[in-house]
Amino acid sequence: MIVVTGATGNVGQPLVRALLAAGEQVTAVTRRSPDEQPAGVRHHQADLVEPLTLKPALDGAEALFLLTSGDFVAAGGDLGQVLDVVRAGGVRRVVLLSSHGVSTGEHPSQLEDAVRQSGLEWTMLRPGGFHSNTLQWAGAVRAGRTVAAPFGDVALPTVDPDDIAQVAAVVLRDASHAGRVYELTGPAPVSPRQQAAAIGAALGEPVRFLEQSRAEARAEMVRFMPEPIADATLDLLGDPSDGLRRVSPDVERVLGRPPRAFAEWAARNAGAFR
Repeated sequence: MIVVTGATGNVGQPLVRALLAAGEQVTAVTRRSPDEQPAGVRHHQADLVEPLTLKPALDGAEALFLLTSGDFVAAGGDLGQVLDVVRAGGVRRVVLLSSHGVSTGEHPSQLEDAVRQSGLEWTMLRPGGFHSNTLQWAGAVRAGRTVAAPFGDVALPTVDPDDIAQVAAVVLRDASHAGRVYELTGPAPVSPRQQAAAIGAALGEPVRFLEQSRAEARAEMVRFMPEPIADATLDLLGDPSDGLRRVSPDVERVLGRPPRAFAEWAARNAGAFR
């Protein structure tokens, strides 16, 4: 049995499908009841802020995919307490969805530190930005075939969430990946302007890119995130370190194939922008 937290998210959903396709028994953990789950999946509702709510999901489980949301951190969640429950439940391995920014020092390492200190076998997955982050543009693309974003020509090697899920499915099922850290990126850096063009190509009609100033972008971001987080995000997007720009070979090392480009993701998800 493999337990997947965040099972309805951009990574969790394809991970559940990949594990089922591999013949695994899966328990999908979500904070809210999902509208539906694939056939054969056991569902459990839990909130990691209250670690004991996870306990019933761990019965018979050997491995856990661990995803902590921004809400978990904001609510003062204690990952050490979660991992105490996980260890007491008999789980042997944990795969943590971390962040590429931990590798480069832009993001804190306390979540990874808690996992390392848990006494469990562990694997860290450190993805960069997701291709699917561009879904925030879907409404504007549908309404007027436009995209507005700052730093139009700053390119980063964003990664397909399905590739993250495929890597997670492999390492959850194979204990030989214990103690390893994998940085997950796409095959090449891609800029917001290039992403808009790729969405247009997937739709078969142009999508116009409108470059925002930093102030314009910040004014939008602070409507749904704290000001310090908005400022830190804009710093990373506008002047990313060499480490964040670097393409990692780890997706191909684990999967035996190159990671999928943004244009492939856009073609697969064109319906969201129509």
